[in-house]
Amino acid sequence: MFVYSVKTSKAKMAALLVALAAAVIALIMVIGRGEKPAATDDSAVNYKAESAAERTAFLSQFGWKISEDPVEVSEVIIPENFDDGYTEYAAMNKAQGLDLEPFKGVRAKRWTYTVLNYPGLENSKSVQANLLIYDGRVIGGDVCSLEQGGFISGFDFPQNAAPATTAPPQSAVVETTTEQ
Repeated sequence: MFVYSVKTSKAKMAALLVALAAAVIALIMVIGRGEKPAATDDSAVNYKAESAAERTAFLSQFGWKISEDPVEVSEVIIPENFDDGYTEYAAMNKAQGLDLEPFKGVRAKRWTYTVLNYPGLENSKSVQANLLIYDGRVIGGDVCSLEQGGFISGFDFPQNAAPATTAPPQSAVVETTTEQ
């Protein structure tokens, strides 16, 4: 058997512990300096929506101009079980990179704005943008027409002036309260 002993003072042990802690902190800082996440890429969509300016900026990324004040602000509950209408709505959102599945049963806010520049309906107040916001981020939403036989679509700006003719799902959100 081999025994090795070292005689040291408390001051030397404290200095060794401080040096070890400094080395660990330096290592963490070096590792934390890695590449920026993809979300900071200039071509990526910014989903922040805590303030009015951030909600306006979110929609402007797609080319939309909206009214300054929201038409409505509602607290909504994403359904636990999606019916056919909400399944379609969730699929439309998933196609635009927004997955509503993880938010089943969650209370969110729906901010509704009048769209001012929908092609062919610029002077109409019948086109609205809905943003579903949870924890300061957009988790879903749509651009829709309130006219009979209207349409509902994702956030992408339409390439042609003729709107789609799909009616919005009646169960898109379950309203609990309304505030202005």
